Amino acid sequence: MEIGVSSYSYSKCRMDGLQIVHKAAEMGFKHIEFSGLPLMPDSMDPLVYAAEVKQACDEAGIEVVNYAVGADFINNGLDNEIERLKQEVKIAFELGASFMRHDATYGFSPDYHGPRGFNDALPVLVKGYRAVTEYAEGIGIKTMVENHGFFCQDSDRVEKLINGVNNTNFGLLLDIGNFLCTDEDPAIAVGKLLPYVFHVHVKDFHVKSGMLPDPGDGWFKSRAGNYLRGAIIGHGDVPVIQCLKMLRTYGYDGVISIEFEGMEDPILGISVGRNNLERYMRLIK
Repeated sequence: MEIGVSSYSYSKCRMDGLQIVHKAAEMGFKHIEFSGLPLMPDSMDPLVYAAEVKQACDEAGIEVVNYAVGADFINNGLDNEIERLKQEVKIAFELGASFMRHDATYGFSPDYHGPRGFNDALPVLVKGYRAVTEYAEGIGIKTMVENHGFFCQDSDRVEKLINGVNNTNFGLLLDIGNFLCTDEDPAIAVGKLLPYVFHVHVKDFHVKSGMLPDPGDGWFKSRAGNYLRGAIIGHGDVPVIQCLKMLRTYGYDGVISIEFEGMEDPILGISVGRNNLERYMRLIK
């Protein structure tokens, strides 16, 4: 396994894509993933901007491993969303990414009338993901769902979706921290989903019981009302070492991307988290 970084980690720095590439290179990273195209000029063609970012990565000796975007097959109209995501696949190709992750849905809109369960949404999600991944396969890109967004976050829901699509070009971006958003034990969830992993996010969270008073700014609530706050890797409550051990034992040998979303200075948070992650990797060899 090799350590990379997500552009999302630099969000608070207000850097554009080119600046993020330069900072990541300065920090010694050899792998990067992009969460959208950060601060792309409004007047610029996304494909042109993606090509410029790719050139900057090539010059810096950084590999683009993944391109991640939002999506909602339920509320945005299935056919329209499929066609829009095909354009995002083209951007992933221009970036030189091997993988593209896009969302499924954040749930049914408040004005929706009818069954609202995950199993009710599943046929639509399967159709959408299958269409996008078949298109992406034609240009050499694998697509993924990530365990986030509350509605499609639980390990059993992710597994149902991946097996429903039933295409070897479609798998999972495993975020070891995000399971806490639905109050699921990350170690149990990771163990269940190992066969489907294409790419990995390593992040950490501080956790406080929902029985306690609201801790204030920087915290958000899990589905069950517990409090979560982004943490530097190694400072929080995610069983990072345990999850890494399972990934190594299973034979995962891809990139693990740092996704920092804590309250600390991003450069400090990424640096300390990376140092901890490198130390953990040495421990589990």
